[in-house]
Amino acid sequence: MFTTEGKILGIDQWPALREALDRERAAGRKIVFTNGCFDLLHVGHLRLLEAARAEGDVLVVGLNTDASVKRNKGAGRPKLSESERARVIAALECVSWVTFFDEDTPARVIEGVEPDVLVKGGDWGHGRIVGEDFVKARGGRVISWPLIEGHSTTDLIARASRGGG
Repeated sequence: MFTTEGKILGIDQWPALREALDRERAAGRKIVFTNGCFDLLHVGHLRLLEAARAEGDVLVVGLNTDASVKRNKGAGRPKLSESERARVIAALECVSWVTFFDEDTPARVIEGVEPDVLVKGGDWGHGRIVGEDFVKARGGRVISWPLIEGHSTTDLIARASRGGG
């Protein structure tokens, strides 16, 4: 049986994540980071996460806390709690670790992770990606992954409320 045990690290566990990433780097592995709310995981999310992992050896996913999602997305969001969202993301084979951030942006966690590659969905174009300057200044790459038409959490919620599939 697959377990997510050890793949989910809270904000208070960032030092342990940093130590694990230092070991990965020492072994020559490339660290990739992406982030988001990942409320109601859909095929667009899956493709983004798989594409991100393909850019390196270790994928760290920064997950907005419930409070952060509510501030960014408004009342009624998230639909799933941060612990539920983390369990779903951590269950994916392509994901190495999931960690949380409570701020409105992932800037602080990106600086802690120091990724070699930063991947963000195409709704965030170059020049608007949080952490882009930091990653590039360290010699890393930043990728804006194209969105898949018709696959967004907002669309999924709207379809479900209309009774559509």
